Amino acid sequence: MTADRTALAGARLVVPGGVIEGGRLTVEGPRIADLGGERAPGDLDLTGYTVVPGFVDLHVHGGGGASYASGVAEEALTAARTHLEHGTTTTMASTVTGEIDEVCRQAAVLSELVEDGVLAGIHFEGPFISHNRCGAHRPDLLRDPDPALVRKLADAARGHAKMFTLAPELPGGLESVRMLADQGIIAAVGHTDSDYAVTLEAIDAGATVATHLFNAMPGIQHRAPGPIVALLEDERVTVELINDGIHLHPSVLELAYGTAGAERVALITDAMGAAGMGDGMYPLGPLQVRVENGVARLVEGGSIAGSTLTLDVAFRRAVTVLGLSLDQAVTSLSTVPARLMGLADTLGSLEAGKNADLVVLDSDTYELAAVMRRGEWIVGADRFTRAGNPA
Repeated sequence: MTADRTALAGARLVVPGGVIEGGRLTVEGPRIADLGGERAPGDLDLTGYTVVPGFVDLHVHGGGGASYASGVAEEALTAARTHLEHGTTTTMASTVTGEIDEVCRQAAVLSELVEDGVLAGIHFEGPFISHNRCGAHRPDLLRDPDPALVRKLADAARGHAKMFTLAPELPGGLESVRMLADQGIIAAVGHTDSDYAVTLEAIDAGATVATHLFNAMPGIQHRAPGPIVALLEDERVTVELINDGIHLHPSVLELAYGTAGAERVALITDAMGAAGMGDGMYPLGPLQVRVENGVARLVEGGSIAGSTLTLDVAFRRAVTVLGLSLDQAVTSLSTVPARLMGLADTLGSLEAGKNADLVVLDSDTYELAAVMRRGEWIVGADRFTRAGNPA
């Protein structure tokens, strides 16, 4: 093997449509060169491990004690690195509600990191959301989704705005959904008090994502199905789910999978700065959050304020708690979000020609063992020995 070409042999490979036991994957430079072939001297021995494509997080606010909403590049780098070390090789940074001009400033900082290849895009969560379902967003800073203001934030992102979460029932909501869809930006329904009919109107107008389905929206009532049923039943919509054991009961996750199927589910973290850290006090935009026993809640009011989840844990829970197949888990953690971001040609699955973004898991416990991004080991490379060499 040359310095920029290496092969991983003996692992279980989770590829589109199934699993290859004892497979071989060759990496050349930043890309996957080949799947298959005979073992050779110099191959890295990954017997006992499972290799899946790098995780793609559509919705994450921070980690490692840092926040994307800080507007500080060093903090954003820390957050991205923290999640990268837990297998998230592609990140869309999420903001939180703030003054419009301040969020524009944050977007300018994050855009530079997109251009540097650290981030893959920006998700604006707020301020265009419902007062009644604002969760961990400051109510006094919420705004109606005036298309001019929505466009102002999109322009501040210099072409790197990938998604907006908004409440379509608010004045300007449906018009903003149409405008975003026309611009190729994902319009996501979330933090909403919308009913079933208006949610259907939003989908018809171009909304294609449900922001953390079930959370921050009306529940299902037998005479008023609300937004959840509308979003679950429409094949045009991908639903975000937070699989941390706190935001959603496993039976609710199973209901969503049973209705939408893995090909319409994106497992996200919605993580704030405490991800990868311990309990304590953390900022979330202009608000303060207390984390106790891994649960993040606003200091004032006590609302759940994002999560402390990382996607390696979400993957492990998907397989061991929800009982998903490895292929289904990969679909929801890599393939679906990559497709939504328009990146399916380069990442989201183990295929020749795609980025060598890999997560290596213990095949028995599904604990994370190693992470590779674009052909470079991030963590865990020293775990493996080479064939033909002494262990």
